[in-house]
Amino acid sequence: MPTVELRFSAQPEHVRTARLVAAAVARRAGVDEAVLDEVRLAVGEACSRAVGLHRSHDIAAPVTVVLTEEEKAFSIEVGDGLLAPGSDASQPGAPGGTGPGEAEADSEDEMGLAVISGLVDDVEVLTGAEGGVIRMTWPTASAVVLP
Repeated sequence: MPTVELRFSAQPEHVRTARLVAAAVARRAGVDEAVLDEVRLAVGEACSRAVGLHRSHDIAAPVTVVLTEEEKAFSIEVGDGLLAPGSDASQPGAPGGTGPGEAEADSEDEMGLAVISGLVDDVEVLTGAEGGVIRMTWPTASAVVLP
């Protein structure tokens, strides 16, 4: 179960690097060549979403991208560091709090999730103690059963 982990500051220019690394690791893991563009696009969208959330909520923690190769699947988790409402950090002025521009940010967030859902068949959006995570999974060549 080889895993690659990226951590980068919430700067838009780092999203391209994350996309390139994701495509290279997905190829090595055995993800079908025809799907690699979807992997690149989905990772780019998830990372752009995370960068936007970090910047709009003044989150200092890095964006995380974890790429995991399993026996029959390849998964990517993009962590945004945004704590769920109701956590200690959701006080006004803290990450996750409400303030001016929240409705617009929420709309962009929903649009990003819709794009990712359209690109990836197996996607989960989770919220934990470390923030939000988008987990995307693709089958690898070893998962394909030949007739």
